[in-house]
Amino acid sequence: MTLQESLLGFAAIAALITVLPGTDTALVLRYTLSQGRRHAYTAALGMITGAFVWGAAAATGVSALLTVSEVAYDILRIAGALYMLWLAVGLWRASFAKHDGALPPGALPHHSLEPLKRTWAKGFISNILNPKYGMFCIAVIPQFLVPGVPSVWMGLLLSVVANVEAIIWFIAIVAAAQFFGRWLNGGTFRKWIDRVTGTALGAFGVVAILETRHA
Repeated sequence: MTLQESLLGFAAIAALITVLPGTDTALVLRYTLSQGRRHAYTAALGMITGAFVWGAAAATGVSALLTVSEVAYDILRIAGALYMLWLAVGLWRASFAKHDGALPPGALPHHSLEPLKRTWAKGFISNILNPKYGMFCIAVIPQFLVPGVPSVWMGLLLSVVANVEAIIWFIAIVAAAQFFGRWLNGGTFRKWIDRVTGTALGAFGVVAILETRHA
């Protein structure tokens, strides 16, 4: 397998994983509609940072420990599930809070905007506590290593490819949400997007816990 073939093959698989509905997509969509484009991109940056940490860990063999230690994997999975449930509860609580009248998309009052550091942290934690992405890196990256290229550098390069695709996907989500947000204005819709996103995150958390119990 040549370097070009490796990058193209991995890019195809990573693209499929990227566009699958998940917590990352749900959070970016919610931030776009409730906080604005700046917060959405900040959350996406946090997610991409977490994804790169997973890719780097897989490339250096650190996260391979999770495949050996079932306990470590279960602890990480439960921690991620609890974090998603915590986010879900927060979104449902926010949906019952009083909002101002109809405003342009993302134009919530200044005091309602979440600090960008917290937004980045939420994106980062949501990804770093996602062991399934780590398992994806461990299972897939070794299949695309190229003879003659150091495995660490090759793994990092493949991680960059996946993150570039994620950036493109997040930009598309934000653009689409802002475009359709012109017709989905007002506090009522923001309440429902919080509830739908919260329900989705809660469902992912419950499924993760059930998978741990039946593993």
